[in-house]
Amino acid sequence: MSEATGMTWLVNRLRCMSMAEVGYRIQQAAVKGVAKRVRPRAAPPLPRARTFNVPGAPAMSAAERELLLADADSICAGHVVLFAERRFDVGMPPLWNRDPESGVTGPAIYAGDIAITNRELVGDIKHVWELNRHLHLVRLAQAWAVTNDVAWLHALHQQLRSWLDQCPPLTGPNWTSSLEMGIRLINWSLVWQLVGGENGSENGSGLFAGEDGERLRADWLDSIHAHCSAIARHLSRHSSANNHLIGELAGLYVGASVWPCWKSSGAWLEQARRELEHEAQAQFSRDGVNREQAFAYHIFSSEFLFVAGLVGQACGHPFSRAYWTGLQRALRFLRSVRDVGGNVPMVGDADDGIVFRLDAPGGDRAAQLLALGDAVLRRQEPSHIGVRWLLHALPGKRPEADPHESETGWAFPDGGYLLFGSHFGEAREIKGMVDCGPLGYLGIAAHGHADALALNLSVGGEECLVDPGTYSYWQEHKWRDYFRGTSAHNTVRIDGLDQSVSGGRFMWLKKARARIERMPQSPHEFDFRGSHDGYERLADPVRHMRSVRFDAATSSLVVRDEFAAKKHHQVELFWHFAPGLSVRLDSSGLHVRGKRFALQMHAHGADLKLELVRANENPPLGWYSRCYESKQPCDVLKISTVSSAVPVECRFTITFF
Repeated sequence: MSEATGMTWLVNRLRCMSMAEVGYRIQQAAVKGVAKRVRPRAAPPLPRARTFNVPGAPAMSAAERELLLADADSICAGHVVLFAERRFDVGMPPLWNRDPESGVTGPAIYAGDIAITNRELVGDIKHVWELNRHLHLVRLAQAWAVTNDVAWLHALHQQLRSWLDQCPPLTGPNWTSSLEMGIRLINWSLVWQLVGGENGSENGSGLFAGEDGERLRADWLDSIHAHCSAIARHLSRHSSANNHLIGELAGLYVGASVWPCWKSSGAWLEQARRELEHEAQAQFSRDGVNREQAFAYHIFSSEFLFVAGLVGQACGHPFSRAYWTGLQRALRFLRSVRDVGGNVPMVGDADDGIVFRLDAPGGDRAAQLLALGDAVLRRQEPSHIGVRWLLHALPGKRPEADPHESETGWAFPDGGYLLFGSHFGEAREIKGMVDCGPLGYLGIAAHGHADALALNLSVGGEECLVDPGTYSYWQEHKWRDYFRGTSAHNTVRIDGLDQSVSGGRFMWLKKARARIERMPQSPHEFDFRGSHDGYERLADPVRHMRSVRFDAATSSLVVRDEFAAKKHHQVELFWHFAPGLSVRLDSSGLHVRGKRFALQMHAHGADLKLELVRANENPPLGWYSRCYESKQPCDVLKISTVSSAVPVECRFTITFF
């Protein structure tokens, strides 16, 4: 980042802060300065660590066992899956401060002095952090629990020992983020339980057996104390109090619950518990939608809340019924927007972030979360292998669920999403979604996209009209701007400008506000009208209004876009189609063909120019990203015109083969 760019970002960031936040940031800088000069060591831990005495492993099929052990073997060879499914060579033992993608190794200096956005200094910090979440260490503990083979404990010992040696408290890039420390504590707690904790040293075969084992235990506990202390001092506040705060509090709560070994542990636990209760309500709408308006973070935050809740149940200090009811509603929303093929619209940011990985790499996290909810809140027998492992490691009485909460719905007006379609949950399902919610959460709306009034559609469990996703946080700016900008969503752009004004990679300065003007009565006979004010900031203000009508009897969809302005403006309407579909544009209209369906579209308006775009680089258009740091071409229909008042109407007809 150049000096000029850095100054612009700083000015924009200050514009998003209240005076209270500015004061908090100054206070945090002072705390870091003191910590740099004085590195207090914890008092010797008291022998109060909690071990839930979980025996062996949960029930597993031969195939599940084989996959687990094969993955553990790869980890022992230094090959670790990061993000969704990319396997990296991280070394053995790993070089914990090295970015495995670029090979850049971060400096072993005071963490508060490290500029994590400086790629020359630390590489891509996301890659460094992902390895150091220690998801893969849990896999080694699982292998031990399955086989009782001491070789897995030796491998685990080697990994932990190397991490503690390379990453002493407050030193290096792995101490720069309280969220990352929280995730690491959660995974350390799972390792602790699966290897039997301090009880695992019996008969000299455990992780802490012998002189080396005792030293590992002592150094590990010192690091756990440093993690809890650092998180408690540097919680994300004010405009940064999004999923980061939930993750930090969950990690602090788990750390203080499993290792209540110090004078501060009780205060940490009570603070984390109290604030988690509050954030579980504050960060989710009344109808269960995560307020970051990013579905991946909806799942991420819910995972944190579930883990903290299960630890509370296992330790005998359960969270409130309201806490669990909030999770029920979050699962209701996720279950509702997920199509019959298991696809969840990729609304808002996503970085493939995972709180824990107890199943095979590349697993369906939405399916796992819903299965976890079924097992915990509906008391069903867990069928998902990841859920079986989690409930095995964190045993406890199941919380009381609200029996009046429905399993699915279609209208989530407080959260900002409405579903239309027919035959939900069946093979001939048509499921669409209109985005009529806010841009994002709090002052910077960090993970929201400029997607007001965007529309998604799946047919027969196959994605059709899609949100292209996120791609990357740290690739060159044009890609970050494109994937979160208006032209990467199924909505309208005016004068080549995004609906909202960006102030940086994770910051919006001016935010389009959407509103529902006509509420539909049902998803089957859906008649919606909404508008947003994002372009009223222009010298000649423009208001975009969109009507969406779906008729289940004829499987037809009509989308009408209207514009209120005094002068003429450049209007562009985008329709993004999932990769794998056959998309053809000719004089008779647009023709789309999937595996089991066909879609015809005709556009009506004045002087419309229709263009099918694919894989444009400059400027980017026609790209799709299913996984973090991965993109592929997709077809985009771009409809252009110059108008001040003439509407554009698109009529879609869907047929099954």
